Amino acid sequence: MKLGYGTKNFIQDNMGILIGFFVLCVVISFINPNFLSSNNLLNVLRQTSTNLYLALAMTMIIILAGIDLSVGSIMAVTGVVTTSLIALFGAPVIVAVLVGLMVGVLIGSINGYVAATTIIPPFIITLATMNIARGAAYVISDGKPIRVMSESFNFIGSGYLFGVLPMPVLYLIILLIVCYFIMNKTKLGRYMYAVGGNAEAAKFSGINIKRVTFFAYAFSGLMAAFAGIVLASRMFSGQPTSGEGAELDAIAAVVLGGTSMTGGYGRIGGTVIGALIIGVLSNGLNLMGVSSFWQYIVKGIVIIVAVYADVIKRRKS
Repeated sequence: MKLGYGTKNFIQDNMGILIGFFVLCVVISFINPNFLSSNNLLNVLRQTSTNLYLALAMTMIIILAGIDLSVGSIMAVTGVVTTSLIALFGAPVIVAVLVGLMVGVLIGSINGYVAATTIIPPFIITLATMNIARGAAYVISDGKPIRVMSESFNFIGSGYLFGVLPMPVLYLIILLIVCYFIMNKTKLGRYMYAVGGNAEAAKFSGINIKRVTFFAYAFSGLMAAFAGIVLASRMFSGQPTSGEGAELDAIAAVVLGGTSMTGGYGRIGGTVIGALIIGVLSNGLNLMGVSSFWQYIVKGIVIIVAVYADVIKRRKS
C-alpha cells in the first residue's frame, strides 16, 4: 500500500488524467480563447473550490468503500440555517456560521454512527438523510431564498485576499494541506486505507473501525456545511435548491481522480485533478453555450468511463 506521495509518484500515478486534463484545456482554449483569460481561470478555481470541499471528504469515505449522497442537501440546509439566523434573527455572523457548521457535523455524525454501528448500507443511510436535509431546507425557508445583506457574511464567499486571491480558493489551499496531512502523515489516514482494503484484517489488527468510519462521515458533514455556507455567501442568500447534484460532481471528481469505488486506494492529489477536469469541463461547456441539461449527461458519462477504467486497471494489477 503506497502512502508516500512525492512529485515523481504523483505524476506517474496520475499520468493518464494529467494528459486528459491538458488535452481538455488545449481543446477548449482553441474553441474559445476567453478560456485562458485570468478572470475566467480564477472563476474556474472559485467554482471548483466548492466541489473540492466535498470531494476531499468524499475521497476518505470512498477509500473506506462507503458513499455519501447527503452532501448536496447538507449544503442547502446549512446555507438556509446560517442565512436565516443572520437575516431573520439578527445573529452575529460568527455565531450563525458556527451553528451552520454544527448542523452539518450533526448530520454527518448521524450518517457515521449508523454506518458504523448497523449493517445498513451507507448508500441507504445517506439517501435517507439526503431527503431529510433537503426537506428541512425547504421547511425552514418556506421554499424561498433568504437574502442576506451583511457585508461581513458576503465577504466569506465573495471577498478577495489582498484584492487578488478569491477567499474560497484560500480556504481550499488550507483544506488541501490539512487533508493531505491527515491521509499521508497520520495513523488515522493509514487506518482508512487499511479499513477500506480489508475491514476484517483491520479489525483483527486492533483498528477501531467504528471510530474511523464515524470520523469520515462527520468530516464529510463538516465539509458540506462549509461548502454550503461559502456558496450562500457567494449568492448573497440561502437557497433550498442549492447543492442539487453536488454529490454527483464530488463523486465524479473522486472516481476520475483514481480512487477505487471498492475501497482501499485513493489519493488526494488525484481528486484535485479530477475536480479540475470537472470544473474545466463545465466551464468550457458554458463558454461554448452548451445547455446545462447536457452537462448532466456528460458528467454521468465521465463517471461511467472512470469507473470502467478503474475496473480494468484493477484486473490488470
